[in-house]
Amino acid sequence: MKKLLITGFEPFGGEKINPSWEAVKLLPDEIGDFLLSKIEVPVVFGKTAETVIEKASEINPDAIICVGQAGGRNFVTPEMVAINLRFASISDNEGNQPKDIPCIEGCENALFSTLPVRKMAEAVSAEGIPCSVSYSAGTYVCNDLLYHVLEHYKNTETKACFIHVPFIPEQTEDKPSLPLATIAKALEIAIESI
Repeated sequence: MKKLLITGFEPFGGEKINPSWEAVKLLPDEIGDFLLSKIEVPVVFGKTAETVIEKASEINPDAIICVGQAGGRNFVTPEMVAINLRFASISDNEGNQPKDIPCIEGCENALFSTLPVRKMAEAVSAEGIPCSVSYSAGTYVCNDLLYHVLEHYKNTETKACFIHVPFIPEQTEDKPSLPLATIAKALEIAIESI
């Protein structure tokens, strides 16, 4: 079987739960052709990417999917691109709050996901779950992680992408949300479509 490393984040920004990790935990250990390795990662600039790349170096995955929370979005959104920019409107979980600095000095301005994010989004949508490709992973830790992973695995056989997921109903009364089981199902469909 092929190997897939899939990651979700710890809670941040005052939240007590992060649906990205909660959904990843719900996934079966095998999906389609992939055997899954799942890890929870910190919400810390730089450290998050180090954690993922270190784990990936141990298992040598064929694919890496990083999952994160995008509160306020009402769709599951696979990300098409990561930009080489850190700008934090809130501190990360270790108090870092970079303003307009590169993710990696001297590297390209943007890198495109190497997994078929449009195909993934279409497969999820076809099953009736709100899903569309996003063209901005933001400038917070999610984007930073995606940029580092894409740079590290550039021109290799390991393919990668990032998927943002909405809040779950338990987190919000007035913002868009999806049930946790629906988010997990969306991730499963996305993986099957690769």
